[in-house]
Amino acid sequence: MNTSPTGAAPYGELRAQLDTLTTEAFRPELAEIDQLPTAELAALMNGEDATVPAAVAARLPQIAAAIDGIAARMARGGRLIYAGAGTAGRLGVLDASECPPTFNTDPSEVVGLIAGGPSAMVKAVEGAEDSKELAAEDLDAIEVGPDDSVVGISASGRTPYAIGAVEHARTLGALTVGLSCNADSALAAAAEHGIEVVVGPELLTGSTRLKSGTAQKLVLNMISTLVMIRLGKTYGNLMVDVRASNEKLRARSRRIVSLATGAADAEIEAALTAADGEVKNAILIILGEVDGPTATTLLDEEHGHLRAALKSARSATA
Repeated sequence: MNTSPTGAAPYGELRAQLDTLTTEAFRPELAEIDQLPTAELAALMNGEDATVPAAVAARLPQIAAAIDGIAARMARGGRLIYAGAGTAGRLGVLDASECPPTFNTDPSEVVGLIAGGPSAMVKAVEGAEDSKELAAEDLDAIEVGPDDSVVGISASGRTPYAIGAVEHARTLGALTVGLSCNADSALAAAAEHGIEVVVGPELLTGSTRLKSGTAQKLVLNMISTLVMIRLGKTYGNLMVDVRASNEKLRARSRRIVSLATGAADAEIEAALTAADGEVKNAILIILGEVDGPTATTLLDEEHGHLRAALKSARSATA
């Protein structure tokens, strides 16, 4: 029998599976695109990319439901965990890595797991994506539990690592999301929240780093950003939990306080000093007319929600 090196499935069987996937479909009309002028190629690819937002829009109800479920668990102290292989895994790691500087989350709060471990970010780890057992081991290593949310990511929707992560997470009581780019996928079926963003065949046959990758990036951006909004990490459209770890972010911190309060520079500097550089606390100090320790106490009592803390501060002084 013609089997793969890992023994996961016969090559003929796997090829038959791929033949059924929209993301793997061959487009005869594009068979000679290598003969086109570069400007025409760029226009063609740009046109392909322009179709992705509409495909995401078609799944907004499912995305919103997943976000609300994730936010509810994270409000109880749970984590958001992405799990995927190859491009999908890298996108999950990327989204997770951007949460600490953007929303001042601890690196343990939003986690990206990629089949094969960190080295797979820059080099393929052969066979890692074919193992459901590896996914279970990775989840057990970080002690996934009922308050956590696990998002399996796979363009094909058939990657064993992503499916294994979702299946194992469900046995642990975690909320599960399956994000794929094919209809009727095994990944979506395995998850509590199935999100299938069908973007159609790729410009390059089977190259799911293209439209499928773009779709996954848009959805992951939406999940992490809107979850953080629900958790009070923003004030309106201002990133009030931004971590000022460099000069640009320190300047942005002062600008955010200015936009939120309209205060003069001297008052902003004094508030940030009293708040130990925390933007959210500085805004509360200015708008709520409280001192640094009181701002900290009010925000702790309101679980970090600035609007609620402001309401409490104003009620106390009314």
